[in-house]
Amino acid sequence: QVQLVESGGGLVQPGGSLRLSCAASGFTFSTYTMSWVRQAPGKGLEWVSSINSEGRTSYINFVKDRFTISRDNDKNTLYLQMNSLKPEDTAVYYCTKYTSGNYLGPLRTYPDRGQGTQVTVSS
Repeated sequence: QVQLVESGGGLVQPGGSLRLSCAASGFTFSTYTMSWVRQAPGKGLEWVSSINSEGRTSYINFVKDRFTISRDNDKNTLYLQMNSLKPEDTAVYYCTKYTSGNYLGPLRTYPDRGQGTQVTVSS
């Protein structure tokens, strides 16, 4: 059974940094594309970034040069390093597992995701 547990969220001032982690279990982590999506208050899920089984990455435009996705296949863990955070980055961030190992980009739905971790950017 797929299990994804996010951590690392919190309250940070504009311009600050956070590193999110996602501990994965119940599947062969290294062979699947993994992604981060987020949900701001009153809005739907929004794709943020993906990393495939080969380590290739993709980002939505407004987080490029600020966020970095990475994975440690030995630890079955996905990361999201977030720098230069802005108030509009405030959201619940979810780790998601895709059904393939190659695709990079958004999906219509994200059925395999964790419980989320809250990120609040405010002064």
